Amino acid sequence: VQLQASGGGLVQAGGSLRLSCAASGIGFSYHAMGWFRQAPGKEREFVAAISRGGDSTYYTDSVKGRFTISRDNAKNTVYLQMNSLKPEDTAVYYCTADRRYSDYGDHKYYGDSAIDYWGEGTLVTVSS
Repeated sequence: VQLQASGGGLVQAGGSLRLSCAASGIGFSYHAMGWFRQAPGKEREFVAAISRGGDSTYYTDSVKGRFTISRDNAKNTVYLQMNSLKPEDTAVYYCTADRRYSDYGDHKYYGDSAIDYWGEGTLVTVSS
């Protein structure tokens, strides 16, 4: 299984970035997809998740209204559009896949082991 994230970089506060994650080695349309992030010195946290068909999404409170997760099952790719970026959004962002959408809600109880597959991260730095 490969989850290859891209699109990270340096952006000024208030700017936008779009992260992409290309998946291979899994039945993409049979997996929910999600994004997590880890800021320096902090624990990894959930950011957003999207159901298999893309009809359901949910977000952590701190990014609601600013971030949008979407997917293209024909391209085996999930996206995270990030607008109105803040310095506190600075983190390494990780793409994930899971056979059960509900596991993204379980992450706060069970940690990273709740999620089936993790990709390498991409660094997002937001300057003030």
